[in-house]
Amino acid sequence: MRPVIRRPFTKLERPFDLILNTVSSDINWNDYLKLLKVDGTMVVVGLPEKEIPVNAQSIVMGRRSLAGSAIGGLQKTQEMLDFCGQPNLTSDIEMIRIQETNEAYDRVLKSDVRYRFVIDMASWKAS
Repeated sequence: MRPVIRRPFTKLERPFDLILNTVSSDINWNDYLKLLKVDGTMVVVGLPEKEIPVNAQSIVMGRRSLAGSAIGGLQKTQEMLDFCGQPNLTSDIEMIRIQETNEAYDRVLKSDVRYRFVIDMASWKAS
């Protein structure tokens, strides 16, 4: 009898509502689609060189969506940066020292994160 080979994402299946795929290299999109909850969406903004085969079962059986978006050129990027630079427009973050990244990762797995983690790179020199 053959040993059972487990896919690396098996224990992570179905926790995500949204996956933003920025990867332009060759990955198995089907593995990532299976990480989506029912009615979840994977939005693709990276453009791989090769055609990507997608198993329809990955989409249909989980009522998942696969969408794409052109992220725009320099003008759109500048518009976004100008918007983000407006006064009183901020984001809520939790600053952590680089030595705390393992704990931060554990908190992500436990869904114990309210804000985006930002690593204070100055703490790298302090270690």
